[in-house]
Amino acid sequence: MSAPKPASSPDLDLARLKALLGARPVVLIGMMGAGKTSVGRRLAALLDWSFVDSDAEIEEAAGMSIPDFFAAHGEAEFRSGEARVIARLLKEPEQVLATGGGAFMNAETRELIRQSAVSVFIKADLDLLFERVSRRATRPLLQTADPRGTLARLIEERYPTYEEADIVVTSADVPQDQVATRIAEALLAQLGDADEKVATA
Repeated sequence: MSAPKPASSPDLDLARLKALLGARPVVLIGMMGAGKTSVGRRLAALLDWSFVDSDAEIEEAAGMSIPDFFAAHGEAEFRSGEARVIARLLKEPEQVLATGGGAFMNAETRELIRQSAVSVFIKADLDLLFERVSRRATRPLLQTADPRGTLARLIEERYPTYEEADIVVTSADVPQDQVATRIAEALLAQLGDADEKVATA
């Protein structure tokens, strides 16, 4: 089910943004609870592109939920399958792809994303992330005695790598439509600047 199209800023030239992107997918990265799926649906609606969630694709391919996959096969096997699924999805043009929190930590996956897509890190602070993930008790990596501490450790481990994304957009406790529009504006600004530099070189 596609999300309703968010109201975009009058300064947001979506036709130019789509021209600058070409067919390259936009890949959303970030921690669990950052809003990659809900924001991704809205960004895809803005662009009139398809939206794909890599976790949903993994569940479909495996025939089981991610928590069940973790329980049955462990994290290493999950990460291997995740990398294969994302490599396949990156071949599809004109899509917004939301990835799982650990996907971008795989060096081969990062390189594939760098070569074939534009990556956006949705950055959020610990308090906001923990408030959101606490609504669901199914996060495999948070099945610990101290889930908040585990989340804090994951942030510390992952954020330096996430910062390698092409664009970093800070999320806040605002409607996801606003975050999607902010991402579109950041994409347009960065890609437009790069295009102008090439044109004047």
